[in-house]
Amino acid sequence: MVTFGFVRHGLTDWNSEYRAQGQHDVPLNAEGIRQARLLGKRLKEEQWDCLYSSDLARARVTAEIIAEAMGLQVTGFDPRLREKTHGRLDGTTVAERIALWGEDWAKLDHGEESVESILERSMAFLREKAEQHPGKRILVVSHGAWIARTVEHLLRVDDIPHVGNTSICVLSGGGESWSCLLPPCAKHLDVPAESSEDSCAE
Repeated sequence: MVTFGFVRHGLTDWNSEYRAQGQHDVPLNAEGIRQARLLGKRLKEEQWDCLYSSDLARARVTAEIIAEAMGLQVTGFDPRLREKTHGRLDGTTVAERIALWGEDWAKLDHGEESVESILERSMAFLREKAEQHPGKRILVVSHGAWIARTVEHLLRVDDIPHVGNTSICVLSGGGESWSCLLPPCAKHLDVPAESSEDSCAE
């Protein structure tokens, strides 16, 4: 048994513009830094053994802020935790896609990374870390689509609640059997940081 806490990075300007980021290295904005600090205050009241992060700046800085608040070091930065690439859609908004490719832009092949490719990366990472840290509680700072597809796969569901910026989703288990201890939760952004996991359970 192992427990993973999946954390999405803080807000960026591209998030605010609804612009696909993919693997572009977009930094946190001031609000994203504030969000990460609030999450750090929340998580320092919990017990986590190690922390891994995507190597993209928006995740890396989120992880470093969290780690500092918790008195931890980031255990490692791993490119397998990067967001999916959207191919030629990276860097665009929906309005720009319509202007470039028309109303039916979503029906075209834009070279997006497949779900299978995302899961190949994520499952390899999770298996490796579960073997390295048996019985431990492991934070993983990553990206929205990566987290959503990974959690859906582990729980064998078609969809999960929206994974907002600095939300945390906690799963426990091993092999083919996983349970959700906490659905994506960002209550630290609007309630005191000492709120427990139970306050977000629905």
